[in-house]
Amino acid sequence: MNYIKNIIIVGGGTSGWMTAAMLAKLFKSTLNITLIESEDIGTIGVGEATIPPLQIFNNVLGINEADFINATQATFKLGIQFENWGKPGEAYMHAFGHVGKDIGFTQFHHYWLSTSPKEVNSFWDYSVNYQAAKHNKFQVLQHIPNSPLAGLTHAYHFDATLYAQFLRRFSEQLGVKRIEGKVISVDLAPCGKIDTVKLQTGQVIAADFFVDCSGFAALLIEKALKVDFDSYQHWLPCDRAYAVPCEKTTTITPYTRSIAHDVGWQWRIPLQHRTGNGLVYCSRYVSDDAAKQLLLDNLDGKPLAEPKKINFTTGRRLKQWHKNCVAIGLSSGFLEPLESTSLHLVQSAIIRLSKLFPHQGIAQANVDEFNHQSKLEFEQIRDFIILHYHLNQRVNSQENSLWQQCQTMEIPDSLQQKIELFRETGAVFRHQEELFTEAAWVQVMLGQGIMPQDFNPLSRTISASDLAAFLQNMRTIIDNAVGKMPTHNQYLAHLG
Repeated sequence: MNYIKNIIIVGGGTSGWMTAAMLAKLFKSTLNITLIESEDIGTIGVGEATIPPLQIFNNVLGINEADFINATQATFKLGIQFENWGKPGEAYMHAFGHVGKDIGFTQFHHYWLSTSPKEVNSFWDYSVNYQAAKHNKFQVLQHIPNSPLAGLTHAYHFDATLYAQFLRRFSEQLGVKRIEGKVISVDLAPCGKIDTVKLQTGQVIAADFFVDCSGFAALLIEKALKVDFDSYQHWLPCDRAYAVPCEKTTTITPYTRSIAHDVGWQWRIPLQHRTGNGLVYCSRYVSDDAAKQLLLDNLDGKPLAEPKKINFTTGRRLKQWHKNCVAIGLSSGFLEPLESTSLHLVQSAIIRLSKLFPHQGIAQANVDEFNHQSKLEFEQIRDFIILHYHLNQRVNSQENSLWQQCQTMEIPDSLQQKIELFRETGAVFRHQEELFTEAAWVQVMLGQGIMPQDFNPLSRTISASDLAAFLQNMRTIIDNAVGKMPTHNQYLAHLG
């Protein structure tokens, strides 16, 4: 048998060291793991926002949360506030966790929809994450005491460069070998698999299996193995970004901000030591210089560096596992960071690889399953991101604009069905192990102007007076719980 024993990871950064750390942790002494990276090659490495599953990743590694927070200058994240995505001047939040409480098989939002009159924003009265976020409160809270309601669901903002350094130390303690150097060529065997990589120093390194974490360069999966790319540019037309850190503000908000502008959208990610900012934009509608100036004009602190330009094409690699190489991170594809999914795609690819790891040689069934799951995951996240763009209500935009293009474009059938189902019936379903929950879809669709024409009739099986009492009690429980929480700043100070 062609046992897989020696693994080379090409590229460091967050994706490379996350891969090294998890493989070293799970497979312990059964693998020899070598990571090749060059300090001369910069990483994308901006302030990173995540979604809640990263907690699971760190927990599997055995990383203490307080140690992680302090090592990466991290803050807590309860959701993402979208500003100007519906109509200019409007805002809503995709708050993590539950909104309200389901009763039996009937989702909470149907009970809310059955009430009359209602205001769209009042839906968030029933989200403990939203209420805590808007009051700048935080604490680790699994359940609200003496109630049936879940507590806070949190993710993080952190310095991606510091996280990579943290995981490098962790990985090297587990025996991962790091080689400083640039890969300049790749040698293929007659069967098409990768045999060796050659470094600029002249060193040639062989392995049984390779992981491409070389970022947009895609040195192995694209340059050597010639795997094609499926572009999503016709649905997600933004193709560039500027990123810049600025001085931190006094109050560290426990949520990300996504602020729509005429030519794209701006992110704001608060860390302990600075604030990460960026502008994602479409070069068809604005020049690079104008985009950079737009970003600099909308910072809430003094910039700490020159803005860094990033060119990208949204889409995915047609095969993320080909021959004896798996692409993880930006080499596998890119979905703009609107819903903070970049590191999640790294995490899920690593976990998928570990579940399908070819320890006794590569089986085509494993390769096909990996690629099938990767394709499905990319397309489901793609649809959720397109949703935000397509539902924009920026009627005052220029006639030929990014936002008008997104309003009128044809969208994937899978997304069209989801929107029509919610608009007509109020129903929303999570398919298989889809990343985003029903509550996430409901918040974005309500927040950007879809008010369903109907609701599930099961929501009328309790009387109007009982429903009113149920809703009032829930608001009271949430308000009391949030009122007792420390501020986000206080909680971070306690961890330090």
